[in-house]
Amino acid sequence: MLLTEARFFGVGDVRLVESPVVEAGPDQVALEPLAVGVCGTDSHIVAGGFPAAPGVVLGHEVCGRITFVGDAVDGLSVGDLVTVEPHDYCTRCTYCRLGQEHLCDSKRGYGVKLDGGMASRMVVPGRIAYRLPVGTVPWIGALTEPLACCLHGMDQLDPRSGLPILIYGAGPAGAMMVALAAARGLAPIVVVDPRPDRREVALRMGADFVFAPDDPGISEPTEGLGFPHVIDAVGSGRILESAISMASRGGRILVFGVAHPSDEARIRPNEIFARELTLVGAVINPYTHHRATRLLGPLGLDRLRPAFYGLDQLDDALKAQQTGTADKVFITPHGLAAALGVA
Repeated sequence: MLLTEARFFGVGDVRLVESPVVEAGPDQVALEPLAVGVCGTDSHIVAGGFPAAPGVVLGHEVCGRITFVGDAVDGLSVGDLVTVEPHDYCTRCTYCRLGQEHLCDSKRGYGVKLDGGMASRMVVPGRIAYRLPVGTVPWIGALTEPLACCLHGMDQLDPRSGLPILIYGAGPAGAMMVALAAARGLAPIVVVDPRPDRREVALRMGADFVFAPDDPGISEPTEGLGFPHVIDAVGSGRILESAISMASRGGRILVFGVAHPSDEARIRPNEIFARELTLVGAVINPYTHHRATRLLGPLGLDRLRPAFYGLDQLDDALKAQQTGTADKVFITPHGLAAALGVA
């Protein structure tokens, strides 16, 4: 038996290949990926803007059905629908020993350094497979990983209910940040995005006000006081500069979007000092994956409008992700019906 896999071999070089089946070990599970989210990281890898191991199978936002459970794995069964927490840590470095595995010197990501989910079969340690609530639709389940990252970001921001928040960017992550902000009782929720379709997504997910970046009315919902909570869900030095200018005194600013390593922002230290601003970052999803599985339904993520592509349509899926022709793009290794949860 051979597996079909989407492997990355270099800049602009992703190929569908057939590989022999790798047997799962006693502490591992095998699963059939049913829905795999396509995100900016995948596009950056293919474009050469994010380092990945040559020959790796892409895809780190994975939902699949378990087909094999190793003897040493507890709590999982064949047939379970699971999401994968796609990271491997060394467990030995200072950060791992301090309980900060997400800052590990040697962490490796599935779909980046280890084989990911854009394949007809995937093998992972049982400890990183999380059973999803009964009735979860697979494409919703594949949102667990980005939602877990957003949860960590919100934990870092530590917002107070009943206060305003400004979110730059209404792509998939920004849209989930809007839903989380609404669930936390932040008000009003204000979103800035240059694209009308994404401003509409923000409203659909619970935003109170949406603006284009050049709209002079962005500060009106706070009567010119600024925002005590600001999120850069884009990843841009220019956006960070705007976020600082829009923060209120005592405001907290979350740098969540992934900026290019060479991007820079001009910041006046006196402004941070005099207005007592706080800048925080958030990377991946430490200890939030389990919580994210419990929020998939309550957050109403089915308000997002997905687009689905087969493994043989990965080039089209990457283009759709880059152009934003859908709220969220997915690869369906076992067909559309499987991703929709249709028997």
